[in-house]
Amino acid sequence: MFHAASSLVPSSRSPQNQNDQHDQHDGRQDDHPDRAPGRSGSGRPEDRPAERTSPRPGAQRDAFFDNAKYLAIVLVALGHAWEPLKGDSRALQAAYMLVYTFHMPAFIVISGFFSRSFDGSPERLKRLITGVAVPYVVFETAYPVFRRYVDHLPTQDISLLDPWYLTWFLCALFIWRLTTPVWKLVRHPLPLALGVAMLASVTPAIGDDLDLQRVLQFLPFFVLGLCLEPRHFRLVRRRSVRIAAVPVFALALAFTWWAVPRMNGGWLYHRDSAQELGAPWWAGPVMQLALFGCSLLLTVCFFSWVPGRTMWFTALGAGTLYGYLLHGFLIKGADYRGVFDQPALHRPLGVVAVSLVVAVAVTLLCTPPVRRVFRFVMEPKMAWAFKPDAAELARERARRQPGRDQPGQGRTREAERRERVGVQER
Repeated sequence: MFHAASSLVPSSRSPQNQNDQHDQHDGRQDDHPDRAPGRSGSGRPEDRPAERTSPRPGAQRDAFFDNAKYLAIVLVALGHAWEPLKGDSRALQAAYMLVYTFHMPAFIVISGFFSRSFDGSPERLKRLITGVAVPYVVFETAYPVFRRYVDHLPTQDISLLDPWYLTWFLCALFIWRLTTPVWKLVRHPLPLALGVAMLASVTPAIGDDLDLQRVLQFLPFFVLGLCLEPRHFRLVRRRSVRIAAVPVFALALAFTWWAVPRMNGGWLYHRDSAQELGAPWWAGPVMQLALFGCSLLLTVCFFSWVPGRTMWFTALGAGTLYGYLLHGFLIKGADYRGVFDQPALHRPLGVVAVSLVVAVAVTLLCTPPVRRVFRFVMEPKMAWAFKPDAAELARERARRQPGRDQPGQGRTREAERRERVGVQER
């Protein structure tokens, strides 16, 4: 079910190019069909020089990471669907806590891994604005408006400073990416990020602006992704790790079942300080370290089970931003209309039915037709909003002028012309 180590990163591509390929995590994605690394569109190995044509740069995606993103977004949607149903079932509450322990950390680690090439250059800043900031503004406005009319709540505020529902991740990703050069500069980035998260957990004065508690408390997972290399993902996908992940997940599920009546689930959201959760201040740093360890362990187990080869859902990994931002309208719309209040949905078969419907719905929202419809919002080009790049304009002018495609070629042709004129004069 898993490829060998070489399937994770094509040997013909540098880490920099691989970062560019997924550079906008769930933001601006490639328009090409997703293919497993190391294989051509016809399914033949691309390491045969005689059969290989010159591929377009960045024309390949890594199947492992696209699979991981798709599976993680399905878990995110399931968690949102279980939230209004979990009160009647201790088993469902345990599954809910288990999923919330690792699904966002896994997503954030991948985001950090593909942010390693972010250097604050104009091109990457443009992509950050169009692929993250613009969708944040649009959906941070759309969700409150949606609630005003569907939930008949005209008093619902619209505020770009207070992320609503699931838009917090876009706000956090924007901030994390802007700080990427700092984490790449310091000597011990992960311990420093953990220290920041621990301090945030004892600082209730941070408030709700930009959901900074979540930004800071989830920060270590993003920084961890920045520190990872492809070989680390190869290590967690070994057969021994996959086998060990089975009892680990079983023990984790048993522990969450035990913890349901004993633990405040608010710790898993990372949006409040210890004092706001009714705990002593010292519990904040302790819980930060404990949850980081537990989340990291379960994230490793999750990655070990992610297929490394091209699957039927691999191509959907390029559209996870669409599934993430759009599925909230379905969940909230059903909640506002009282769909989750139906007694039948609170029974085991009802929960299974809701889970299947939500999984299918978020899958459809990641498909190319949906991406084409909403691309103007999720991935706007917005060339009108940015100053032209002087270097790019110079290259474009050089391409348009015959004889100046290569440096020095113009001088050579001018010398030839002068030589011909001199011969004629003689």
